[in-house]
Amino acid sequence: MTAHRVAAFGDLEEGVGLKVDLTDHTVAIFLVDGALFALGDRCSHAEASLSEGEIFGDEVECPRHGSGFSLSTGEALTLPATKPVPVYRVWLEQGEVFLAVDE
Repeated sequence: MTAHRVAAFGDLEEGVGLKVDLTDHTVAIFLVDGALFALGDRCSHAEASLSEGEIFGDEVECPRHGSGFSLSTGEALTLPATKPVPVYRVWLEQGEVFLAVDE
């Protein structure tokens, strides 16, 4: 597992997704109620960016067809999606946001 510095904490906006492109991973990072979450950015149902979705409580809604995904587990919570999206470890260190990915 490799750690990547992906943003300054100040780059994050409460309840708004930040899309991060790494070599083999595209990740949506969210700041919700002071907690950081990181999910695979692509909806498991259709080609749509979850970083563009709206946050409702502890889930993000796909902007294309409205499927909800758990921010903490990546589980698909509503149809039409039935498969989860990847979840990544994300943390804050000295004002910088880091993400761990399998290389």
